[in-house]
Amino acid sequence: MIQNMKNQLSPWGWIPTVYICEGLPYFAVNTLTVLMYVNLGIGLKEMAFYTGWLYLPWVVKPFWSPFIDIFSTKRKWTIAMQLLIGITLALVAFTLPTSFFFSVTLAAFWLMAFFSATHDIAADGYYMLELDPHRQAAFVGVRSTFYRIASVIGQGGLVMLAGYLEKRYDDVPLAWATVFGIMSVFFFMVSLYHWRFLPRPASDHPMPDVKVGSILKDFASTFSTFFKKTDIANALVFMLLYRLPEALCIKLVQPFLVGPRELGGLALTTSEVGFINGTAGVIALLLGGIVGGIAISVGGLKKWLWPMALSLTLPCIFYCILAMSQPESFVWITIAVFIEQFGYGFGFTAYMLYLIYFSRGENQTSHYAFCTAFMAMGMMLPGMAAGWLHETLQKFHLFGADSPQGYTNFFWFVMLASIATFYSCLKIKINPEFGKKKV
Repeated sequence: MIQNMKNQLSPWGWIPTVYICEGLPYFAVNTLTVLMYVNLGIGLKEMAFYTGWLYLPWVVKPFWSPFIDIFSTKRKWTIAMQLLIGITLALVAFTLPTSFFFSVTLAAFWLMAFFSATHDIAADGYYMLELDPHRQAAFVGVRSTFYRIASVIGQGGLVMLAGYLEKRYDDVPLAWATVFGIMSVFFFMVSLYHWRFLPRPASDHPMPDVKVGSILKDFASTFSTFFKKTDIANALVFMLLYRLPEALCIKLVQPFLVGPRELGGLALTTSEVGFINGTAGVIALLLGGIVGGIAISVGGLKKWLWPMALSLTLPCIFYCILAMSQPESFVWITIAVFIEQFGYGFGFTAYMLYLIYFSRGENQTSHYAFCTAFMAMGMMLPGMAAGWLHETLQKFHLFGADSPQGYTNFFWFVMLASIATFYSCLKIKINPEFGKKKV
């Protein structure tokens, strides 16, 4: 692994650890918090609203990313953010067993989100500086793989561990504090490892000659050209609305899976939810993305846009069925989630490729960053309102007084929200040849 202990570390020696560190905080902030707060007794309305705000650093990160080039190196930024993430994880672990845990841990998670978003910028920049174009292409699959491994750990392994500790300790706060404590130790160790062994690219240096004023001027110019792009209004509608059903679901699916049956939930254990999310869900998501990429390479984005939009939205019907029937079979619940996640992975392919398509031209990298910011906003705002919608809709007995109202109405509302996805697809224009593999 180590080519020269005094000088260079093989890409295999740092890409896995760097990209696991890129993925873990994201899933901790946006996935673990949902289930943890529900298990700690926080109401769905409050949970969805406050954890929804945690998306904000990823929404606004294009605004501060240019300044990372001025101060210090990408290497130092990457290591510093890993250390700070470790500190915020430790703060969560120490305060979870207290009576004031909610406000303090929310603040810690927001800081963690800010540090994580900054780590994304620095680590991706470091990757491009350390590797030449050939090795960048050679290792792009490796970095993606280890980011997905972080997804399995964050959404599966850590959740299953928390569920096991909840039963063993019979103390929910202590169980989750232990999980975050383990993550904290991991980040401290990795930051030390990277401080000692991470290569030092000759091109990785600050740009002291660049003035803040010139950065602000260039940023304003780039920002202005983004909003002058052809078809910008329809593109923004697509970016904000295409994923609306998923944005509504993401904050309430896990509470639905673990919620008591008398409140309309499926009463799964925390460990069972971890297994579903971390194995069946991740596998289905990856398969859907792979199949989606193959389909577009054959027929092009324009041809596959509507099938992918249908794939993204229609499988949400399985949550409606689960909410109405409340099956006890773990296998059937897992199959339903697998199908929904496969459909989402397949449909999400069209979304990501459209962002690339719309970003083409001058300032492509910056414009793509703005697109991803609107993508994050499209997930943040509906997620914040999901708990309120659930609370409001459960007052209406749309399917009879004896039917479970807790989540049924909400998931049918999600299906209705699919209209927004279809509307956004009607508005955009795509070159029929874009995405096709050239023969």
